[in-house]
Amino acid sequence: MTAEPHWIPLDGAANARDLAGLPTAGGVIGPGRLLRSDNLQGLTEDDVRLLVGELGLRTVIDLRTTVEVDKEGPGPLTRVPAVEIRHLSLFAESGGLTDVDADALLPWQEDAPPRDSDLPDPGDRAVGFYLAYLEDRPDSVVAALRAIGSSPGASLVHCAAGKDRTGVVVALALAVAGVPREEIVADYAATADRLPQLLERLRGSDTYRDDLNSRPDDSHRPRARTMERFLAYLDEHSGGPVGWLTAAGFSAEDLDRLRSRLVVEK
Repeated sequence: MTAEPHWIPLDGAANARDLAGLPTAGGVIGPGRLLRSDNLQGLTEDDVRLLVGELGLRTVIDLRTTVEVDKEGPGPLTRVPAVEIRHLSLFAESGGLTDVDADALLPWQEDAPPRDSDLPDPGDRAVGFYLAYLEDRPDSVVAALRAIGSSPGASLVHCAAGKDRTGVVVALALAVAGVPREEIVADYAATADRLPQLLERLRGSDTYRDDLNSRPDDSHRPRARTMERFLAYLDEHSGGPVGWLTAAGFSAEDLDRLRSRLVVEK
């Protein structure tokens, strides 16, 4: 049986949770070490007090594009001196993409530019979508995990929905920490529990409304098989998540630092 999600009760975000308690090879993910969420633009003063004061948030890894950040404007946490915000887009930015308008980056479209790597035809389109993050922005992926490993307090990873870009970075962090595969997959799929609230929130933003409305709601639902296939592809072609990270420049010291930051003994 997999661990139950530790939802963070925020008025201004629908998909926020603490990954505390997930089992690892040497213990568990500690409380207030790694958080994940959807867009943070709507946080209230009480939300900020909970995140910064009670959960010890010190580092935010914002995976949105420059377009999204510019359109949404400065969020409440940008006014908190104790919190460092790292903007690390996972898209090869074209100046016109948002989290839910990413089909333009899918590598097997007939009109897409050719790629050097041998990307799969996965059946589940999102798998290639996730692999494109790793191909296009390995620098951002590595920087995000280094930021988590070096944070003096809790780190929070987010994008717009807290589902795709956030899901990939968090999955890699959990893999480094030694979290079992089924727990990583279950955490990824847990966003489905909050999908109605999440879509309602995003539709309140001019940045995301049109993109969301262009596809059926169920097309945005995360499915366990997507993360299973994504991780299986890394196993087969890159020596797993750690193998891919090592090839991308994530050193043995980086790996040890990230594990030490996330894992506490039971």
